[in-house]
Amino acid sequence: MSEIQYDAATDRLRDIRSITDVTLGQLEVDDLLVELLDRVRDILVADTAAILLLDEGSEELEARAARGIEEEVRQGVRVPLRKGFAGRIAAEKRPVALDRVDHTTVSNPILWGKGIHAMLGVPLLSGGQVLGVLHVGRLDGQDFTRQDSEVLEIVAERVAGAIQSRQAQVERAAADVLQRSLLPSALPAVDGLELAARYVPAERLGVGGDWYDVFTVPSGDLWVVTGDVAGHGLAAAAVMGRIRTAIRSYALAGHQPDEVLALADRNLAHFDPDKMATVVCAASEPPFHEVRLSRAGHLPPVLARPAGPAALVELEAGLPLGVDPETSRRSTTIRLSPGTMLFFYTDGLVERRDDSLDVRLKQLCAAVSAHEPLAVCHRVMGLLVGAHEADDDIAVLAMRRSTGPES
Repeated sequence: MSEIQYDAATDRLRDIRSITDVTLGQLEVDDLLVELLDRVRDILVADTAAILLLDEGSEELEARAARGIEEEVRQGVRVPLRKGFAGRIAAEKRPVALDRVDHTTVSNPILWGKGIHAMLGVPLLSGGQVLGVLHVGRLDGQDFTRQDSEVLEIVAERVAGAIQSRQAQVERAAADVLQRSLLPSALPAVDGLELAARYVPAERLGVGGDWYDVFTVPSGDLWVVTGDVAGHGLAAAAVMGRIRTAIRSYALAGHQPDEVLALADRNLAHFDPDKMATVVCAASEPPFHEVRLSRAGHLPPVLARPAGPAALVELEAGLPLGVDPETSRRSTTIRLSPGTMLFFYTDGLVERRDDSLDVRLKQLCAAVSAHEPLAVCHRVMGLLVGAHEADDDIAVLAMRRSTGPES
């Protein structure tokens, strides 16, 4: 870049806010990347520009947007970390300039096949973590200079921020849609039982992996499940969906709650070995005189009979799913006399930074009664949540055995 060109680039960079101006805020991620690349090419007088984003699961860089040589995206180019031009930039987390583009320096044959003679690439970083790589190329053989690299690094900071912010918005929206789609659209109507539930996502951390599920199987048994996958965001919601599906499948196959949890544990260890979840399962067959419960590290439900105070059900805690798939699981059977309430919940309801868990659990037991489930949910949420922001997802489900003639 000549001094005149550099001065012109510097002038454009004085208004670098254009890289992330408000007009880009409404664009989808891929459209946003294309628009950013057009602006990058203009700033650096480059013929090509591309953004490759890191897929952490495969440790590969995926071409997500390209201008000048769009085949990179259209052919689904992927570059392993530490290999080739882009892989080297991501692995070393530093700019790399090439004055020779061929099979010895670039792993993507599309680039040298199109006659690119010089390339410059920089990592897209956020908090020291690699998001991807931004690279530009020229056809005329003019090499990239140190000043070009400095300019591209400044641009990369803005691009990385724009990408991360937009991806976070998209991921949160996708996680919310996924989470809500996996919650029961309506609670089943079951003679002899009354049901009510509520779900509230965390306001600041984004959607997590909390869920509740209520379903019947062909035998007529009713299953109630509450659980919590560690973490927040789309990944946690996706794991939650897989665990939920596995539990439903094992219940449908006729297994008992402890067997269902043991099978779900092995499933999680095999397909998501770095994930962990707490779960409590309950199953009851008509006419619902009894319920069988098993838990994997989850907080126990609250039992409220028509007479006497509510209390936590005494259940063996068990290890969370994902800790030791060979651990033994047990079920506990309790009697459900007419009018008895079982109240299930996730830890977001009772865990607070400024209160002890024991105190919060006592407050919960005091709030649960053997009254109509909808009213109990309302009372519990009013007393334990009130007007406070939810620090974590909250899922609650109230199940009461009816007091009518069918009981």
